[in-house]
Amino acid sequence: MKLDFTAIFAQWQMLMDGALLTAQLAVITTVSGFLIGTLCAIARRSRRASFSRLAGVYIEAIRNTPFLVQIFLVYFGLSSLGFSFSAFTVSVIALTINVGAYTAEIMRAGFESIHKGQWEAAETLGLSHWQQYWHVALRPAIERVYPALTSQFILLMLASSVTSQISTEELTATANFIQSETYRPFETFFIVAGIYIALSFLMRLAFWLIGLAAFPRRRRLGTNI
Repeated sequence: MKLDFTAIFAQWQMLMDGALLTAQLAVITTVSGFLIGTLCAIARRSRRASFSRLAGVYIEAIRNTPFLVQIFLVYFGLSSLGFSFSAFTVSVIALTINVGAYTAEIMRAGFESIHKGQWEAAETLGLSHWQQYWHVALRPAIERVYPALTSQFILLMLASSVTSQISTEELTATANFIQSETYRPFETFFIVAGIYIALSFLMRLAFWLIGLAAFPRRRRLGTNI
């Protein structure tokens, strides 16, 4: 087999547009997924059984079904209810729902790692339930599970390739179009694999810089990712 990347490099602008859309999906869903996951982690630990059970059902349902099935459920479910959204919006919703469940379990582990004495001290000071999380637990919990969160969000970026199944024009969908036009599937996906690796390293670098700024103690100890 003779490799020829000429036709692939001729489509570099299309590849860059697909990579940019993939990056946009990753950034938006990382933020929204973290917020939903944190709220679900708090609900999972709630003293109200209804909140805890509802969060538990959501987490277990998402963690025990394939993402491809989830995105089809969101895509066809919203259209069945009469809602018309772009493929990009549906992808954001599906990815957020998916990563929120995994983030919830990671953040719950972070909250569970907070020493019982700190919770008791917060109650003694008269802090409300939400104030205890905001002022006492949130930052140290994130710090302790930060490497796990980072890995999860990078996996989220890679999982965004599945959104090509609903015609979201991200990197994998772009690759499918290019290989169908050039009849060079190996060369196309070889380059696309390299782009995904580059995006993963860029995300890891971004999280490393965020960790340096947000957790100076980890920087001093040399434990930041």
